[in-house]
Amino acid sequence: MTNYIIRRILLLIPTFLILTILVFMFIRLMPGNVIDLMVLQAPHEGTEQIDVSAVKHMLGLDQPVLNQYWSWLTHLFRGDLGNSLWTKRSVTADIVARFPITFELGLFALIIAQLVAFPVGILSAIRQDSMADYVARSFTVLFVAAPSFWLGTMVMVFPSIWWGWSPEIQYISPTQDLGANLVQFIVPATIMGVGMAALEMRMLRTTILDVLRQDYIRTAWSKGLKEQAVIIRHALKNASIPVVTIISGQIPVLIGGAVIIENIFNLPGMGRLFVESTFRRDYPYVTGMNAFFCLTGLILILLCDLSYAWLDPRIRYK
Repeated sequence: MTNYIIRRILLLIPTFLILTILVFMFIRLMPGNVIDLMVLQAPHEGTEQIDVSAVKHMLGLDQPVLNQYWSWLTHLFRGDLGNSLWTKRSVTADIVARFPITFELGLFALIIAQLVAFPVGILSAIRQDSMADYVARSFTVLFVAAPSFWLGTMVMVFPSIWWGWSPEIQYISPTQDLGANLVQFIVPATIMGVGMAALEMRMLRTTILDVLRQDYIRTAWSKGLKEQAVIIRHALKNASIPVVTIISGQIPVLIGGAVIIENIFNLPGMGRLFVESTFRRDYPYVTGMNAFFCLTGLILILLCDLSYAWLDPRIRYK
């Protein structure tokens, strides 16, 4: 297993580099650039017309793109993601400051997804074709089809019209009020979590139904074991392997969902910063946060893959 882990870690390096190259190039291929925005914004801010060539030279944007990428990559390996082209703030410092908010949102969404998916998926499987099963499958179709940005918008608009209630839009730090902070994250995390839960529940139901037809499960029934013991101790672990695969595939979706949800609910996390930086073509922020997201996603996917051996002892890594 050690050799497998080493190979996977070594494979992360070229994968990560390819992703950073794509992000570095694509943001520069978008219509308009940061210099154009600075030129347009200068008159509105009461500043004199700027010297485009001087600003390009000052920001290092007059260099070939490959040279810019190499300079950024060498600084990245030293833990320096550069400074904002607009505010000169440290990208690394802002990511460190905003990451806890995005992490809290993603963690809550992941927990809510599992709390919904596993009980409902198990119930749907062991009560196949019952009313509970039909309701559960209708739930999956509804929340798979409904995008998170639409649900978030509906939650922000209609409760305020019907009942005069809307989620808190002023961020509350856990150091300021832990209880209010947790309450503030319940709604956005639930919106993100139910979409994940719907896919997981659908897969879990299918795999449990398949596992329950295996010989070793029939043996467990013949021994007179209770239904709870058969499901939890014998069926659930093997049935969870495809679900873990689904979870690892949802990690990028979780990050993308945070970008949308943070903007809808006014949460000052990395997702909101990413959108603001993209509109302003603030290249160091966009490339730095994408590098962070890519590396985090690759590591979490690796951990999900390694969990297979724990779920099914028959799996051996070579």
